[in-house]
Amino acid sequence: MTSRSCWSSTRSRSAASAPASFCQLRDEFADYDGKGVQVLGVSVDTPFSLKAWAEKEGYQFPLLSDFWPHGEVARAYGVFNEQAGLAVRGTFLIDTSGVVRFAEVNAPGEARDQQGWKKAVAELAA
Repeated sequence: MTSRSCWSSTRSRSAASAPASFCQLRDEFADYDGKGVQVLGVSVDTPFSLKAWAEKEGYQFPLLSDFWPHGEVARAYGVFNEQAGLAVRGTFLIDTSGVVRFAEVNAPGEARDQQGWKKAVAELAA
C-alpha cells in the first residue's frame, strides 16, 4: 500500500491543554495506523512544550514545531492568523506526490469532523 500523510495543524496553546481533535486522533489511532497514513501534528509552540505535551497526552504520532520561523508552515497552508500570531485549526491529507487531497480549516473553538478525515483516507486508498 502506498503511504500517505495526514497533516494536522492546531493553534498555539499551552502544553497543559490538548485540543480534543488531537486526543480523538490518539484514541482512534488504529483507524489510521496500518493504512499507509502517517499522522503528524503541527503547532506553532516550541519543541520543548510539544515534547511535554506529547508525553502528557500519550500521543502515538509526532508533534512538529512550526515555531521558527514562526508559523512558516502554517502560512504555506493558509492557516496562520497574522494578527493573533497563531495557526487556526487546519487538517490536510497529502498524497505521496505532495498533492493536497483533503483540506479542512476550522475557526478557533469549532469542532473538527474526523469522520470526514476517515472518509478521505478511505477514498484515497480506493
